Amino acid sequence: MHSMKEYALLYQQKGFSVIPISPTTKRPLIEFATKPPMDADEIEEIWNKYPDANIALRTTNFFVIDIDKHGQTSGFDSLKKWEYLNLIEPTLQAKTASGGKHLFYFKRDDIHISQMIGFLPGVDIKAHENNYVLVAPSATSKGQYEWDLEKSPKNGTMVTASRQLIEAIIKQYQKTNGRSFDFGDGLRSWASQSRTTGKTKTTELFEIIANGLGDEGNRNDKLAKFVGGLLYRQVDEMDVLSLAKIANGNTQNPLSNQELERTVLSMINKNRR
Repeated sequence: MHSMKEYALLYQQKGFSVIPISPTTKRPLIEFATKPPMDADEIEEIWNKYPDANIALRTTNFFVIDIDKHGQTSGFDSLKKWEYLNLIEPTLQAKTASGGKHLFYFKRDDIHISQMIGFLPGVDIKAHENNYVLVAPSATSKGQYEWDLEKSPKNGTMVTASRQLIEAIIKQYQKTNGRSFDFGDGLRSWASQSRTTGKTKTTELFEIIANGLGDEGNRNDKLAKFVGGLLYRQVDEMDVLSLAKIANGNTQNPLSNQELERTVLSMINKNRR
């Protein structure tokens, strides 16, 4: 049986950017943002120091469709009902520790895809070059990550996403978040829409900070969208928590600090996976 260090070296040899993750705090054990990938000597050194460290891969040249279950929300059901489900080609799959699924696709050079929290209910896109996903044989208190070779193509091949799939994902994310986008018109469509509506999603985030999270029945949903919007824009994690506290403080019937922190930190941890 391979050690975690040996698995990390195998991933590095296959060209992936490896990150050591604390199995208890789920936080990276190194500073990695904007830095080059760890080489074999660095991997040897860090896993000699932390032999039980989990393994994560930076989403530099690939992205992940992250399917999960949150209470009554099932990402599996959301994806089954998606009108563009037929564009999801068979590719390398993994079972997550929480019972979800990761679908791995290589990125394309001719179209950009970025981080999209809440692309569909229970489905996120992990794509930013400074984001990462845990991979087998990493384990958390919820269970272990495993490659699902039965559902993956022969030899566990990761395929390159079609341009049509990426366009459909972007359109769906913008539809889910109240935006439309015409690929034929490019940035002019965005600029025109901003002038017409007078508002952008960033404007709405500022308004939530100023006006709070709304009435009692919608506070948690608005908080989730608020945090997701900040993380999507690469706001520092601790700043996300601080801004969420300000927004909560401007809410007529605010959430308890304990509930607020639990929700925000849960989303931050999910965003790291």
